[in-house]
Amino acid sequence: MNAIIVDDEQANQENLHHLLQQYAADVQVCAMAGNVEDALNAISRHRPQIVFLDIQLQNQSGFDLLKRLGQVNFEVIFVTAFNQYGIEAVKFAALDYLLKPIDITELILAVNKARLAIQKRQSNERLQYLADYLKGEPTAIKRIALPMFTETRYVNMADIVRLQADNTYTNFYLADGETLLVSKTIKEYVDLLSRYHFIRTHQSHLVNINYVKSWLKEDGGSLLLKNGTKIPISKPNREKVKDAL
Repeated sequence: MNAIIVDDEQANQENLHHLLQQYAADVQVCAMAGNVEDALNAISRHRPQIVFLDIQLQNQSGFDLLKRLGQVNFEVIFVTAFNQYGIEAVKFAALDYLLKPIDITELILAVNKARLAIQKRQSNERLQYLADYLKGEPTAIKRIALPMFTETRYVNMADIVRLQADNTYTNFYLADGETLLVSKTIKEYVDLLSRYHFIRTHQSHLVNINYVKSWLKEDGGSLLLKNGTKIPISKPNREKVKDAL
């Protein structure tokens, strides 16, 4: 599970990071922030599943951060040195909180609760996707659920530039430059995506034809994508690729 620590004291950040490494090995801290602005940037960039959020952040609070976010797509575990500062609101909302100095048993319990909540939410989202698919025409489906190591990512198919095999995994290259390593083989996606303008050019490559710029005649044929990437075309696939284009 990806996590971000938000605390305005570096010593507290490092202490919590150390405790997580020791007692919650599946929690990977991908960023630490000391104020609301840095935390907003980190959340936007890393899309964490858990945020450990100090209630008091310099001249602002963790609540200010949540107000700025609007929609919260992660679990929050509040951390504070003040028994009364905001804790009443947290208790009313039935959210988890840890008092400093952090008790290891309480930390483990809070992480376990967050883990179960994440698993439940992902399961519910996958079932909702299935229900939407069964209710409508398959060609009307706009997004696809991609199972990754620490999360299931929901991606607009129009944003997928190409897929490339990586042994028993598949790399999804997105239009914004992000690459997602998905825990399924490329074979799983060949038939699934063919109706959405994806064409298999090679045993290891599946391309969204909307991102194709030109056909290059070099080396028997390859595709030049709009982002400058060259994709090989195997001999058995040449005519099929030409027809698709």
